[in-house]
Amino acid sequence: MPVLTTEVKTEKSVDKQNSETQQHITNTAAKVQLQSVTKTYANGSHALLNANLEVKKGEFLFITGPSGSGKSTLLKLLYGQELPTQGEVIVDECNVATLRGDRLSLLRRRIGIVFQDYKLINQRTVAENVTFVLQAQGYTRKEIQRRLEPTLKLVGLLKKADCFPDQLSGGEQQRVSIARAIVSTPPLLLADEPTGNLDPDNSWQVIQILQKLNSFGATVIVTTHDEQLVRRCNHPVVQVRNGKLSRK
Repeated sequence: MPVLTTEVKTEKSVDKQNSETQQHITNTAAKVQLQSVTKTYANGSHALLNANLEVKKGEFLFITGPSGSGKSTLLKLLYGQELPTQGEVIVDECNVATLRGDRLSLLRRRIGIVFQDYKLINQRTVAENVTFVLQAQGYTRKEIQRRLEPTLKLVGLLKKADCFPDQLSGGEQQRVSIARAIVSTPPLLLADEPTGNLDPDNSWQVIQILQKLNSFGATVIVTTHDEQLVRRCNHPVVQVRNGKLSRK
C-alpha cells in the first residue's frame, strides 16, 4: 500500500506545515565544534591533524579539498561513525565520542545525512524511501502523512511519490535522498559530495534546496570539490589539506 495519502491538501495547509517546520528548526538549530581533533588510521595516515572548527547555529558551510583529504572523515566524526584519536567533537553541546547506544541514536535523529550515492531502497517508492526513517523512529502514521507532502513539495517530487528509484534521473534520486534526510526536520544537515554525480543544472538545484533549508534556520555543512559551485554560492568555506583546516 502506498504511503502517500490520497487526501487533497490546500496550498494554505502545506504552507502552514512549512512554517511549522521552519519554526521547529529555528528553535533547535545545532552548533558544531572540533577542538584539537586528530584522526589517525591504523596505517599511520592522518585524516585530520589538530583540527579546530566552529560552525555556528544556522550557518551554511562548505568544506573543500582534494579526494582523500579528510572531508568525509570530518562528517563521519560529527555523526559518530568515526571516533577521534585525540580531541573533542561537540555537536549540539554533546561530546560525540562519549555517546553510546540510545544516546548516540538520539543525537543522530537530530542530524540529516545526504550521501553522494543516494543510498535509496530500490524496492520502495519515493514516498516509502522518505518515510522509512520516520517509521524506524516510531512516528505515528498520522504524523508521517503530515510531514510527507510538504517535504516532497520542497524537493519538487510530489508528483513522483509513487515512482521507484530506477524510474528517476540521478538528480531526482538525490532529491529523494535530501527529502529522506530532512523529513524529520533535523536542525543539522550534513551533505557529503551531494553533487558529485550530477550535471551542473542538477547540482545547482540540489544546492538551492539546501540553501532553502538553511533559510529555515538549519545548520548545513556540505563537502564538495566543485570550486565553481562554491564560488557561485558565496557561503563560508573551510579547506582541508594535509589534515589541516583553514578558513578561506
